[in-house]
Amino acid sequence: MAPLVDLVLVFRSSSGKVLSRPQARENARQAERQYTELLDALTKGGLRGVGKRGENDGQLLVLVSCPQDTLVRLAHRERHSDFVCGLPTANPTATLDLDVSPLSPADRLRLVHTYVTSTISDGGLGIAPGSADWDRVESIMMLHDYAFNDEWIRSWTRRELGFVTFDKIRHQFGEAIALYFAFLSYYTKYLIAISLVGGYFYFFGEPYNAVYSCILLLWSIAFVESWRIRQRILSVRWGTRGSFRVEKRRPQYVPLAWWKKDLRMIANLPVLMLFAAVLAALLTSMFVFEAFVTELYTGPGHRFVSFAPTIIVSVVLPRFLKIYHGSAVSLTNWENHAHQSTYDTSLTLKTFSLAALADYVGLALSAFVYVPFGEEVMAVVQNFIERDASRHISVASAFYSRFSPVKSVATAQAAAGAAKYTVGMWEQDVVSARKKLSPTRLQDQMFASTVTNQVVNAFMEVGLPYVLRGLDSLRRGRGLGLSGHGAPPASGKKKRVSFEDQPEGSEPEKPADGREERVFMEEVWRQVDLPDYELFQDYSEMVTQFGYVALWSTIWPLAPVMALTNNWFELRSDAFKIAHHVRRPIPARTDTIGPWLDSLSFLAWLAALTNSALVYLFRPSDHCKPLATTLERKHLHTAQGGADARQLLFTALLVALAASHGYIIARVIVRHVLERLLWRGSVEEREAEHVETVVKEEYLRSLGVADVASGKAARREATPDDVADDVAESESFWLYDEGLDELLRGTKEQ
Repeated sequence: MAPLVDLVLVFRSSSGKVLSRPQARENARQAERQYTELLDALTKGGLRGVGKRGENDGQLLVLVSCPQDTLVRLAHRERHSDFVCGLPTANPTATLDLDVSPLSPADRLRLVHTYVTSTISDGGLGIAPGSADWDRVESIMMLHDYAFNDEWIRSWTRRELGFVTFDKIRHQFGEAIALYFAFLSYYTKYLIAISLVGGYFYFFGEPYNAVYSCILLLWSIAFVESWRIRQRILSVRWGTRGSFRVEKRRPQYVPLAWWKKDLRMIANLPVLMLFAAVLAALLTSMFVFEAFVTELYTGPGHRFVSFAPTIIVSVVLPRFLKIYHGSAVSLTNWENHAHQSTYDTSLTLKTFSLAALADYVGLALSAFVYVPFGEEVMAVVQNFIERDASRHISVASAFYSRFSPVKSVATAQAAAGAAKYTVGMWEQDVVSARKKLSPTRLQDQMFASTVTNQVVNAFMEVGLPYVLRGLDSLRRGRGLGLSGHGAPPASGKKKRVSFEDQPEGSEPEKPADGREERVFMEEVWRQVDLPDYELFQDYSEMVTQFGYVALWSTIWPLAPVMALTNNWFELRSDAFKIAHHVRRPIPARTDTIGPWLDSLSFLAWLAALTNSALVYLFRPSDHCKPLATTLERKHLHTAQGGADARQLLFTALLVALAASHGYIIARVIVRHVLERLLWRGSVEEREAEHVETVVKEEYLRSLGVADVASGKAARREATPDDVADDVAESESFWLYDEGLDELLRGTKEQ
């Protein structure tokens, strides 16, 4: 039977670098000292810890288990903390019996992980990766429960359509993961309505339909505001509302004055703006190169030149974003956030803002530059190429005149040949160049963004890990190694790691428990090699998709249909990824999706601007000139070009600003209506109003301070003497009535 392991601490005994003998001895002493301190800290904290060899060189795995009495103490302490901070909880003075009401796996792991990683001042052990005192602790992870994972994966049936019971996910992985799947399921349900509307307008309506844009905007507002209420309802059901109030401080936090923190955040803005400017310049240059230069080039290999911008962007952009992400992490660390939630919020906003810019700037340039000013930009590019070619011809002519032994006629012939060859590589006819402008560029880009990119992302999440795992297994001599969890390698020579009781170079017969330990440790090694799971990537993918639907589906109304189809598979692929391709997520309590809700609200507001501008600029026209280009016949206002196009673009900007004010009014109305429909009078609202009162009533009743329910104040037990005195005093008080005497006196006075 496998041992019960709550946490696995990955400890690095060596850096992996080549060291001199004195350096190696010093490194070994430091590793031994910190390892001993680690085990002592775990033992003194009431935990059980044992070290095992890792699969990689210089790696130790410290397996940690929490005894029952320590777990009860941690659960009691959390109840007290929740009560003091106003979270819904049971009576903190009641006895906790884990045999009668055991903790869920997620709660157990969260309690132990929080206890180990919290600072000493917060009542924890202070063992956290990245802290100065534990620089050799690389990571802290938890082991998968594959019995649950297999049952979870098998439960995805067509009948369920991915809308599973989230309580099971919450009990296994915690509220943060359950809230993500609740969000993904809720968003997928909301896509059904707009998909039907989009399909209707795609087949039966006109392009850039104003009615569809209005419906789309109302749908965006309704989704954001209804999810705001939905997450509130879930937080009340799960008892996590206000969980940020009990959040522990980060081990890396150093107390600073508030103004120093604010100055650091302000100082980061120029760096972020610089990265944004560089990214915008890179994408704009690639856009001009791909949309105009490659269309004008007719020289050798012109069929392959059009792929150059895509190749350049696919190589340069990921590297640029990786550099930016590293810088964003460093800047966020420098901001010195006290809590992990604020740290994640700051890093998320930094990272997603640039990622969204990279995703949407191509469509924005096509919509507001390529279509309105495509002919002008094409003419500018043609003139630039002609001037550049003329300059090269002049240089070539001067070279031939100076160094060629044949004068005049030969020089002129050489220059003419160079001019003919150079000019011949580029399209010179203005009319032909205009015809190369694609009237379906926006639709093609939307198809690539909502279909092609999502297929690639699905392969990156599900298929690529198998490929990488197979390559790594081949590198280690194990064969392909594509089998599932816990399975032995199919073929190949396996690297053997000796245990303490097994001499190197020997393979003695071991008892059954030794073989079970080896099988168990092999599974631990396999999970240690997996990457950490991050919610950022999954949330980012869904919020980006929402942006494509809300901002740009006026261009291609089938975008919601593609998003709905993708999300049907996304629900399953995300579950499969968590179960097989990443480490077990660390459970965390949360009551909101955090900065992603703000991102959704911003995208909904931006959708009001883009949809109004797109409809105003690109309504189809049946009254164009007979000799108009294909691009002109597709759009009403942009057919006139020149100064008129610039004026219309300015008017479109005013229309967009007016639409933003309309968005504010519509959001207020929609929020008011949804609050009445979904929240007011609901079971969750009544529970949220009464839960705090009920908890305090139970607590006061347990202390004997007051009987709040009946409204009677509690009193101490009276002694016999107190009772006799009270009876005598009360009897004398009730025996004498003054009412009749007062009435008789009043009669006599009259």
